Amino acid sequence: MSERTEAPERWAGLWQTPEPTARWVIWNTDGTSMVFDRELNMPAEVADSDLREVLRRMRAAGAPEDDEYPGRACA
Repeated sequence: MSERTEAPERWAGLWQTPEPTARWVIWNTDGTSMVFDRELNMPAEVADSDLREVLRRMRAAGAPEDDEYPGRACA
């Protein structure tokens, strides 16, 4: 089968709507977990007294969590 006659389904991934990127993620750094706001490209302000519960709820909801810097490069 030539390239011209291949089924277009082979390339279907090119026109699929990408899954939205989570705005708030859990960023683990230096043994500390924090909420990171990808839209503002900075850690979100969460009171220390609320942080444990906020993180618990985010994890229960399936929020992305990683050790890598979750933001974009600063200009």
